Amino acid sequence: MSSMRVTSIGELVAAGALEIGDGYRTKRAEHGRPGYRIIRVADVMDDAVRFDGLDFVSDKYANSIGGKAGQAGDVLLTTKGTVGRAAILPETGERVVYSPQLCYFRVLNTDAIVPRFLRYWFGSTEFWNQAANRMNNTDMAAYINLGDIRSLLVTLPVVSEQRAITDVLGALDDKIVANSRLITKIGEVLEATFALICGQSDATIPFNELATVTKGVAYRSADLRTSSTALVTLKSFHRNGGYSLRGLKDYAGPFKAAQQISPGELVVAQTDLTQAAEVVGRAVRVPGAPNYEKLVASSDLAIIRPRTNTPVEFLLGVMLQGRFRAHCRSRTSGTTVLHLGSDAIPSFPAPRVSSDQQKDYAAAARPLLELRDSLEYEAQSLGSTRDTLLPQLMSGKLRVKDAEKVLEGAGV
Repeated sequence: MSSMRVTSIGELVAAGALEIGDGYRTKRAEHGRPGYRIIRVADVMDDAVRFDGLDFVSDKYANSIGGKAGQAGDVLLTTKGTVGRAAILPETGERVVYSPQLCYFRVLNTDAIVPRFLRYWFGSTEFWNQAANRMNNTDMAAYINLGDIRSLLVTLPVVSEQRAITDVLGALDDKIVANSRLITKIGEVLEATFALICGQSDATIPFNELATVTKGVAYRSADLRTSSTALVTLKSFHRNGGYSLRGLKDYAGPFKAAQQISPGELVVAQTDLTQAAEVVGRAVRVPGAPNYEKLVASSDLAIIRPRTNTPVEFLLGVMLQGRFRAHCRSRTSGTTVLHLGSDAIPSFPAPRVSSDQQKDYAAAARPLLELRDSLEYEAQSLGSTRDTLLPQLMSGKLRVKDAEKVLEGAGV
C-alpha cells in the first residue's frame, strides 16, 4: 500500500477537514410539524438510515438547530447504548435532525479524507480497539463522548488509495442493498398475490383451526456457546419484514423436539424491543442455515405449523397481511418491552378460503419464497466477504488489486 499517515479525529477537525458534533437536545415542547424528523439510534443501522420515526422538531426552532440539521453525506455513528453502528445519510426529500445519542462527521475536505472511507473505518479493528477502552469507563449503558472521539487515532492512506478501498467494499455493499430491496419487493408481491388469489372474504375461521402454535425455548446465557445448533432470535427479523441469517446464535442448551425448526417452517415474533412495535407480530419463513445442523426457536418466538392439509405458504400469506399484525399489536402488554398475549395468534380471525385457492396461492408463492431465500444466502455471503476484506484493506495487509480478484470470484 502507498504511504500512510496516522492522525487523530481532533487533528482533522483542527485542520478544517472534518466537522463533528452530537445531536440536538430536543425539549418535548419543541416537538411539532412541519419540522425536522428526529433520527435516533434505532434508525441508524449499518449502512442504512430509516426515515419513518414519528417525532419532529418544529421548524420554529430552525435557528436553534443550526448546523446540527442533517446534511446528505454526513457519516453517522451511534454513541450510546448500541455503540458503533455507522451509516452515511443519503439524499432525502425532508429535513432531519439527529438525537444526542448520535454523532455526525461532516467531511469538509475530500482531499484529506473520503466520507465512505471514514464510514468503513468505524468498522475496522483500529476503531474498535480504541473505542472499547473508552466506552467501558462507566457503570451505565455503553457510551463514547465527543472528547473521546476526538482522541481516536486514524491511519489514513493517500486519498486515491482511500477511494480504491471504498470502491471495493462499496461494490459489495451496493449488491447487498440491491438484494435487500429485491427481498422487500418480493414481500410486496406475495401480499398482492394473496389478495388477488384469495380475495377479501368476509367469512373467517379462528387461526387455531388452521395451525398450531408452539413457544420457543427459554435459554440461559450459559447456553450460548459454540455449537452445531443455533437459536433463531428476534434479530432474525428485519424491521420492515423478512428474515436475517445474521440473527442466529450458537446454542448448546436443551430443547424439546417441537421447538426445533425445519427449513421452510414459520415463526412469529412474540416480543418487541423497538419503540414503535415494529417486530411483534411479524411472521417469517425460516430457510436452512448452511453452517448449522439444527435450528431452535428462542422463547421470543412462536413456531406456526399447519393442521391437516393447509399449505404452509398459505399460512404465511395470512400472516403477512396487515390485519394480522394489527391484531397482534392490539394484544400486547408492557412498556419498554412488549409481549404478545398467549391468545393473540390463535384468536386471529383468518379469512375462510377454499382449499383450491389455498393451493393456488401456495403454488404461486413457492418460487418467490425460494428466490428470497437465495437472495438472503447471497447477501449473507457477500456480507461475510466484506467483513473479511475490511480489516485487511484498512490495515494495508491486503492490496486493492488482490481484493478485486476476490470480488470477481464472488461474481460482483
